[in-house]
Amino acid sequence: MKSLVALLVLTLAGAGLPACGKSAPNGDTTPAPAAASAPAGGGEATGSRRTPAARSGFGGPSASASPRPSTKAAGTLRAGNPGGGAPVPAEARAVDTSKPTRTIGGGTAASCTSAAVVKAVAAGGVITFDCGPEPVTIKMTATAKVRNANGPRVVLDGGGKVTLSGQGQRRILYMNTCDGAQGWTTSHCQNQDHPQLTVQNLTFADGNSTGERTEGGGGGAVFVRGGRFKVVNSRFVRNRCERTGPDLGGAAIRVLSQYENRPVYVVGSTFDGGVCANGGALSSIGVSWVVLNSVLRDNRAVGAGANPARAGTPGGGSGGAIYCDGNEFTVRIAGTIIEGNKANEGGGAVFFVSNNRTGTMRIENSALRRNPSDGFETRGYPGIFFLGARNPTVTNSKLS
Repeated sequence: MKSLVALLVLTLAGAGLPACGKSAPNGDTTPAPAAASAPAGGGEATGSRRTPAARSGFGGPSASASPRPSTKAAGTLRAGNPGGGAPVPAEARAVDTSKPTRTIGGGTAASCTSAAVVKAVAAGGVITFDCGPEPVTIKMTATAKVRNANGPRVVLDGGGKVTLSGQGQRRILYMNTCDGAQGWTTSHCQNQDHPQLTVQNLTFADGNSTGERTEGGGGGAVFVRGGRFKVVNSRFVRNRCERTGPDLGGAAIRVLSQYENRPVYVVGSTFDGGVCANGGALSSIGVSWVVLNSVLRDNRAVGAGANPARAGTPGGGSGGAIYCDGNEFTVRIAGTIIEGNKANEGGGAVFFVSNNRTGTMRIENSALRRNPSDGFETRGYPGIFFLGARNPTVTNSKLS
């Protein structure tokens, strides 16, 4: 966590803006077991390795959207858990892209290039693709970066037929309201309502943020800090980020400090085969999530030493699918399947640490199965390590 904070302070010092979180205390202690009705802490931790000490962070996101469905919707893309049955609130639904601001491509696969994607994302607005009748993979030769003054909405809709590939070499999509290179638009970059980034009906494949250290790194396919963000009907496959490190993560998505702590929505989407130090699919600090009707499968947290890192280790290894750290944040998982994920340390499915013990988690109408935690997890919650206000609320769900 210290390395992350140092980066944030360096990034924001010139503008006098607050950083995303505070540094972690030294040492690593095992929290005392807590009963289900205890006002602070999670259930009893099991496992032979020491569990992480409290740390702190800040954030929480969402994205505004028309309640109307996208006219580009399904295409050939099949994502998420169609039988999940969790109601989707209006602001979490796909954005209507029937009248796009700009279109990538001119009707052929050859016209849909990396350069065209980079240019369109930088320009902002509602973006669609016209790459011909067949599915197409666009090999990204550079990361597409959101310019903070161009929006306030940035919508990237693949129509169910477009894959953006990082070719195993680079991150695919980046938005950071506190990155001066992308333009500061307010004096409070860590808490502003724009840009509002939506990705929908898209596949993100083979992204890799290894070596990227801005804001601490992570986010193999997509990195977001600030504004608001959501994902609808999309797939994330074979994405990567750094394999070691105590607090970086998110092979598919890394999110920091979102507007007024509103939740990131992940709706009807699939995360498969991600590998990172922590959070083989999703990772955040101080950010709330609502994951609806989705599938997170075969993702891995491959670091070693947890957070803070044990002496002689590089750190990481927690949250096979989801890694959440910070203070005030919530996680809601509904209509979702989380299976076959693995953590070398804690939380084969979900790692959740609310350092000031205010955070809460709900699991509804979901199945979490075969998510081994090689180091530690919370007794009675297979695949989960949890420290928060009270034990996770589990309704009509199976954890095994």
